[in-house]
Order: sequence, then C-alpha cells, then structure tokens
Amino acid sequence: VFTMHDKWKVFRGDSAAANDLLFTVKRTSIFQLKTKLDVFLAGNTTAEQVCDFKIKGNYFERSCAFYRGNSNVLIAQMNRKFTLSNVLLGKDTYSVSVFPHVDYLFIAALVVILDEIHRDQSK
Repeated sequence: VFTMHDKWKVFRGDSAAANDLLFTVKRTSIFQLKTKLDVFLAGNTTAEQVCDFKIKGNYFERSCAFYRGNSNVLIAQMNRKFTLSNVLLGKDTYSVSVFPHVDYLFIAALVVILDEIHRDQSK
C-alpha cells in the first residue's frame, strides 16, 4: 500500500509497477468531518470520475459502510468492538460483516487503509 496526498494505491505482492496495481482509494474531499472514500479498481477507465466502490461512515466512532459504486448497495460493514480490555490497552478490535459474493481480502485491505488514515489523523 502506497500513499500520496490522500490517495492510496494497492499493488499485487511487493510490486509497485503500474501493471500490478489492484485498486486506488481516494478521499472525496480534502476536508472531511466524516469518512468518505472512493475506490477505483485497476481496470476503471473513467479517469477516477466514477468509482467502483464507496466507503462512508464515521471512522472516529469506527463505524463504516462499504457500497458498490455510487449506489446504496451495501457490500460490507465495519464497527468497533468496545471491550474493557481494548479501552484500557488502547487497542482497536473491529467487527466486519462482509456480504455474500464479496472478496473478504479486498474488504480487509480497505479496513487496513481506514486504520492507517485514522492513525495519520491522530498524530
């Protein structure tokens, strides 16, 4: 996962070659009160104008929904699990629900990117 100014690129393996690009995640705007990210698959030919997936939510509350394109078709949800040990130890544990026929590893990669965004904003 590589980042450049509110854009994250995910590549196959350890490669950074353009032909190994899997997908790109981009903030919908620079200033956000709530999380809004667009996801573009490598084969998307719209010059990042029409997203393949969208992430919306409130990451500070650790609650996000993953949608197919600009539709309201929900493909996954993420929520923070609040436990006493997590609060005391400062750890985050998530509950992630992935709908049928959706790639679990794709959603896991998006959750990692969301976590990195939050860590960067917390500094």
